[in-house]
Amino acid sequence: MPVFLQKLIPKLIGFYLNVLVWLSPKKAAKKAFLVFIKVRKGRVLPNQKTFLDNAKLEVLSLDKNDIQVYNWHGNKETVLLVHGWESNTWRWHKLIAKLQKVGYNIVAFDAPAHGYSSGSNLHVPLYADTVQHMLTKYRPKTVIGHSMGGMTVLYNESLNPNKTIEKIVTIGSPSEFHEILAHYKNLLGFNDKVLKALKNLVYNKFKFTVEEFSSSKFVENNQKKGLLFHDKFDKIAPYHASVNVHKHWKGSELVSSEGFGHSMHQDGVNEKIISFLEG
Repeated sequence: MPVFLQKLIPKLIGFYLNVLVWLSPKKAAKKAFLVFIKVRKGRVLPNQKTFLDNAKLEVLSLDKNDIQVYNWHGNKETVLLVHGWESNTWRWHKLIAKLQKVGYNIVAFDAPAHGYSSGSNLHVPLYADTVQHMLTKYRPKTVIGHSMGGMTVLYNESLNPNKTIEKIVTIGSPSEFHEILAHYKNLLGFNDKVLKALKNLVYNKFKFTVEEFSSSKFVENNQKKGLLFHDKFDKIAPYHASVNVHKHWKGSELVSSEGFGHSMHQDGVNEKIISFLEG
């Protein structure tokens, strides 16, 4: 798709929402929410198939989605990997190689609407339900989440403290839902009336306010050991997100970088994760 269309289409949707909200705030909110949770990328690409196909473990039917699970067998404790928005399990291939070398049992899965898993939409509460099922079934001692995956892990832990989990790692993860919605509002260019209607929909559907949904609040009573990675120049999730989470999580360590980007696949990051697991 041409670049100008990539920029134009969101603004056209925003214009439509600005008109629709005067006719029906509920319909405008529903449309805005469906656009927000729609997954457009993240399916398995040709260059990812061999790596992933060789590790397929099973497909789990959870609610309305079939979830693809992977396993790289090891004799040590289990580590669960939770990828981010519009990604899939392949994003972990460099870390998986290092975890395999030191013998960890690795379990990963494709989120709903990602990789080989079915579905078309994803939001954090839905992702958290999937994560909780994985935690119950595979009982990992460590959970590692990238971006939205990290936020989901912290949200789920606040709802369902898991006794088997000893350590949590997040990489480039956002913290404040109100910041995410502010970015979404700016991207589409919809007005405050649409934003208010969308916030009402979120509360009615999930029973929490946008302001309450905050990783820095989720970790206030978290007793697990935490390792937070974030690049100071991250253009996807702001650096201050992990700074705030670290301030509220007594058992956490913050590792900052400059120029590593949002994905943070660098050897230094992965080696630090191994050291955290071994320590």
